[in-house]
Amino acid sequence: MSDQTPASTGTHATPESGEPGIKLNVPQDVLDHFAKLGVTADTFSGGHLGEKMGIRIVEASPERVVGTMPVEGNQQPYGLLHGGASAALAETIGSVGAMLHAGPGRYAVGVDLNATHHRSATSGLVTGVATAVFRGRTAATYEIAITDDQGRRITSCRLTCMLRDI
Repeated sequence: MSDQTPASTGTHATPESGEPGIKLNVPQDVLDHFAKLGVTADTFSGGHLGEKMGIRIVEASPERVVGTMPVEGNQQPYGLLHGGASAALAETIGSVGAMLHAGPGRYAVGVDLNATHHRSATSGLVTGVATAVFRGRTAATYEIAITDDQGRRITSCRLTCMLRDI
């Protein structure tokens, strides 16, 4: 576990959703780093890919990360949520948790991603919840459950990240 104390634990609203109450337990140095790149805290994890996919982080701490993604625009030719989109959401939010666990001067790199698709989604918003399973000095593993608007599980994932010094 990281012994750092997050400097930024306040809430903010995303411009797109206007939803108050987003809980980001993100250290100020991480926020400052991404701000220099012109990236806001609600999209910092997904970079340009996450932005294109509409991934939004709504809660973040080393123990648990919650993110959302619209189905629209992330569908395969049959109109179903693309399995790769679910995998991208899972890797994004799991990596955020691993990065926050790693702490200042370190970064997380995904080395193993497993995804099992249980059912399809054709519209609405899917929500991913990444929960820490293991947080060590050199690796972190997260279980990610992706659900639809009705709370039904769409995909189950497991992500392991290697933690490296910058």
